[in-house]
Amino acid sequence: MAEQVLELLLARGQTLAVAESLTGGLVAAALTGVPGASRAFRGSVTAYATGLKQELLGVDGALLAERGAVDPEVARQMALGVRDRLGADWGISTTGVAGPEPQDGKPVGTVYTAVAAPGAAEALALRLATDGDRAAIRAASVRGVLTALRNALVEAG
Repeated sequence: MAEQVLELLLARGQTLAVAESLTGGLVAAALTGVPGASRAFRGSVTAYATGLKQELLGVDGALLAERGAVDPEVARQMALGVRDRLGADWGISTTGVAGPEPQDGKPVGTVYTAVAAPGAAEALALRLATDGDRAAIRAASVRGVLTALRNALVEAG
């Protein structure tokens, strides 16, 4: 999936930035594992701590205080923030609960991803249906966000 996404970005002359929480750099690793990724991949921010989502990505502090980090609006703001802060055309994000314990009142397996298109004021957030152990949830999150980006790229033409 990472190779498909990069091919689509390169064909358009566009770039990508990634904001990660529960995936802890796995999305960036999948992308940079593809030879030539540097032609489209700008970089990533792994904001694992909730406060870093606000400090580094511009996620609204009141939103984080009210809803916690595992929320579709947080995912949206993360994707928009990383796109804008890293100067990319596209931004994607992952936030969720990989376990072993619930977080912010959300059960293990709750995952939100988001895709911010070029120039868009809003990002599209999706809830992923994940299950299994920590590794399986994280792997599904990587596949899910890259699939969402591929679909958005194809839809954008």
